[in-house]
Amino acid sequence: MHHKVDILGTQVSSIRSADLLAAFKTFIQQKQFIQVAITPANSILAAYKNKAVQNLYNISDYVLCDGVPVRWAAAFLNTPIVERITGLDLLPDLVAFAAKENFSLFLLGASPGVGERLKEVILQQYPNCNIVGIYVPPFMPVFDATENKKMVEAVNAAQADIVLVSLTAPKQDIWIADNKSSLHPAIYIGIGGAFEVMAGIAKRAPKWMHGAGLEWFYRLIQEPKRMYRRYLIEAPVFIPLVIRQKIFNRSK
Repeated sequence: MHHKVDILGTQVSSIRSADLLAAFKTFIQQKQFIQVAITPANSILAAYKNKAVQNLYNISDYVLCDGVPVRWAAAFLNTPIVERITGLDLLPDLVAFAAKENFSLFLLGASPGVGERLKEVILQQYPNCNIVGIYVPPFMPVFDATENKKMVEAVNAAQADIVLVSLTAPKQDIWIADNKSSLHPAIYIGIGGAFEVMAGIAKRAPKWMHGAGLEWFYRLIQEPKRMYRRYLIEAPVFIPLVIRQKIFNRSK
């Protein structure tokens, strides 16, 4: 068990990366099904607006703090989170962990060609890393029964220890939860857009921007059409809601 903090009704994990990976090792050895969601502020807002999504996060085994606003909110609510764990940071750590422990990986999602490129990059760094499968579904707002069956069968045929799902949040998290009863036991992680970054297809902000909390601004400049809604429409709503939560907590 690990500590979680309530941010707008979503229970966000407070855990260090090293402890998370140590727990993964135990879960894999015990052949447990573990769901890991990585939640920036927009995912917490989606959960706030949709109780089905919020329930999905709250029954997930880990809901990681992805984003400075989420960590700020936790501190503001007097329930600080010990470490921010983004998908961009977790993916290379997971790859190194899998190579060291001889755990296998499956890459699900992203755009055509990204998985193959990521595999090449991983094997250049870790020649012994065992990537047992790649599957790229066609883009669909919701996967139909035929495509969903193909995805589940591809994952199950590979029997990977860690399944990395890159379908954007919360879509990737919903897919894992909806198919839990059909999928083989493994660590399932909604990893977001980290495939493209580690594969060298997309650039990450300079390190100084990470520490300054400006990574969002770099992403907005890189992909304005995709990111403007998240950062310019949804994000400003997050702060007043957190302030309201603090006032409500005090009144209780």
